[in-house]
Amino acid sequence: MNETRVPPHLEFALELRVDIGPIVELGSDSVSRRRTVPITGGVFHGPGISGRVLPGGADWQVIEGNGMTFVDAHYVLETVDAARIEVRNQGIRRGPQDVLDRIATGEAVPATQYYFRTAPRFFPPLGRYEWLGRSIFVGDAERHADLVIVRVWEVS
Repeated sequence: MNETRVPPHLEFALELRVDIGPIVELGSDSVSRRRTVPITGGVFHGPGISGRVLPGGADWQVIEGNGMTFVDAHYVLETVDAARIEVRNQGIRRGPQDVLDRIATGEAVPATQYYFRTAPRFFPPLGRYEWLGRSIFVGDAERHADLVIVRVWEVS
């Protein structure tokens, strides 16, 4: 079979601006450090969808000795028409140690200086936003002192 395959296409879905609180350190083991970052609110918008990020979620992180951070954020979106969508957003942040140190101190660091990608999964209710539960999505993220920005694309 010599079937020609077309690579997947990315289509912009939404941008999340997630407000975060102070980091809560959970401790270390022999290979990593664990912490959680509270999600305190935020907003999101995209073609045909917008609303707010509800407070109460968190990003659970594992930081390896080389600075690689594995993120696992779990939170809820509420659309302007009151639909609530559960989000599970897992990903990786890595970069040169000096850049990671600057991010850790809250310094504004251009996102081009580090790698921060996620794979959000959405759990919408039946109805208008079901499309979010029917595709794979990828995110390109930026870490700021009190905010994480995630631009999300649908993989077609």
